[in-house]
Amino acid sequence: MFDPRDLGVVLGIDPGLSRCGYGAVRRDGHRMVPVAFGVLRTPPDAPLPERLAQLQVDLEALFDDLAPMGVAVERILFQVNARTAITVGQASGLALAAAARRGISVTHYSPNEVKLAVTGYGGAGKEQVQAMVARLCNLESPPKPPDAADALALALCHLWAAPLRDTDRAGAATAATGFQRAVTAALSKEEMR
Repeated sequence: MFDPRDLGVVLGIDPGLSRCGYGAVRRDGHRMVPVAFGVLRTPPDAPLPERLAQLQVDLEALFDDLAPMGVAVERILFQVNARTAITVGQASGLALAAAARRGISVTHYSPNEVKLAVTGYGGAGKEQVQAMVARLCNLESPPKPPDAADALALALCHLWAAPLRDTDRAGAATAATGFQRAVTAALSKEEMR
């Protein structure tokens, strides 16, 4: 029988041009198992086209190595610095294209959705999120750098939220706990914006 919670490996991407965080997680029963995490870097002094080309090669290799069943990417909501917003958008676009070429579905999550899913509070601080990622993934300490922890948090968020989005897949119904209902409510509010 199809289990909507069995998503295989989910890859979280915290997009950035200088540091693009990635975190892959799979579910083993009720445990969340980190498969890989880290940061893809490009040299800040290189020309933009070269940096984008290098990030594309690195992302393609990451997708090939991990063969994720789903991808979670942080939704860009607001950036004070327009230049940063543009480069984050470019990095995000490369991840979206890599997933699309492989037929992998991509879901965007806002920072508040991720915080709610991982900590139970949408206004949690970065340290709280990092500590919960370490705890949920059974790691001795929060992943470094923070971009890797953020990417793992995205993957965790997707592992909890995707079955709620797809409760009708293959006729399977998922019973929602109070926590799951809270995540669903937060997702619905974000999608209405």
